[in-house]
Amino acid sequence: MSEGIATKKLVTRLLLLVVVMFAFGFALVPIYDVMCKAFGINGKTSGQYQGAQQQVDEARQVKVQFMATNAADMVWEFRPVSADLVVHPGAVNEMTFIAQNPTDKPMTAQAIPSVSPSEAAAYFHKTACFCFNQQVLQPGERVEMKVRFIVDRDLPKDVYHLTLGYTLFDITARHAPVAAR
Repeated sequence: MSEGIATKKLVTRLLLLVVVMFAFGFALVPIYDVMCKAFGINGKTSGQYQGAQQQVDEARQVKVQFMATNAADMVWEFRPVSADLVVHPGAVNEMTFIAQNPTDKPMTAQAIPSVSPSEAAAYFHKTACFCFNQQVLQPGERVEMKVRFIVDRDLPKDVYHLTLGYTLFDITARHAPVAAR
């Protein structure tokens, strides 16, 4: 009889563990957002900017730093042509990134942007960006990819420096043709 009670206790504990793990899975997104906000990392940018043309604030300067990193399985060369750019809020700006496929196979990539500090992400508007589309490069091919952006005039006055970072992911396997059966 005690073996039956022990089994019921074990099953109850395991079911409770499953429920707790399930709840934790749902809690991860809000926890992640809170952590990013607390530490000022991974500012999510909005999609393509559809706003009206802004008047340029010539009296104010903001330094925008550019970073390019590859995900663990990505072998492309990927970098901005310049490490930073000093801009005026409201002005349209442009930066070029270089990508090269050093392999002997065609590859497809997707760039994911991030702005820091995270509270400034809402004030960084991309009007055109290579990150809006997947990039397909043939073996040895090298391309220049542009991002056009506006730093909003409403950027908080205590923010003088932004970082726009891209992480490049290899998504070739997701887009490989399905073999005939």
